[in-house]
Amino acid sequence: MRCPFCRHSDCRVIDSREVDDGKATRRRRSCAECGRRFTTVEEAVLAVVKRSGVTEPFSREKVVRGVQRACQGRPVGEDALQQLAHRVEEAVRASGSAEIPSHEVGLAILGPLKELDEVAYLRFASVYRSFSSIEDFEKEIADLRRPVAGEATELPGRPPRE
Repeated sequence: MRCPFCRHSDCRVIDSREVDDGKATRRRRSCAECGRRFTTVEEAVLAVVKRSGVTEPFSREKVVRGVQRACQGRPVGEDALQQLAHRVEEAVRASGSAEIPSHEVGLAILGPLKELDEVAYLRFASVYRSFSSIEDFEKEIADLRRPVAGEATELPGRPPRE
């Protein structure tokens, strides 16, 4: 670490603290040459490996832009998109890996998007999974209609069972 004042390359760490719920480390340092103190913030960089092999930093904004296209014309607000991007980033960081394939980012988007808006989910899934026929859409719609284990199924026009 170079001192920002004298550019000397030797400094010592005086204090370290986790910030942003452990996503970054704040270190107080002292230069061995000039004695001045300064603070650094170290954050783990999450990289996304694309199919082509190119690596780029993870971007919440890119997640939001991709999902916005799927949500076009749907009643989904900007706050909901930001929360979805936050959930996706948390899920991707929870893997513990510094590099993650772009395919896994797409998978991390599908779950929260399904909860947010089923039509937007279908749009996103059709592009992400490269739907090639009506049967692909029908299968996905059938999966959406299938009740989740533990949910009670109700018939239209009838009161729910107690």
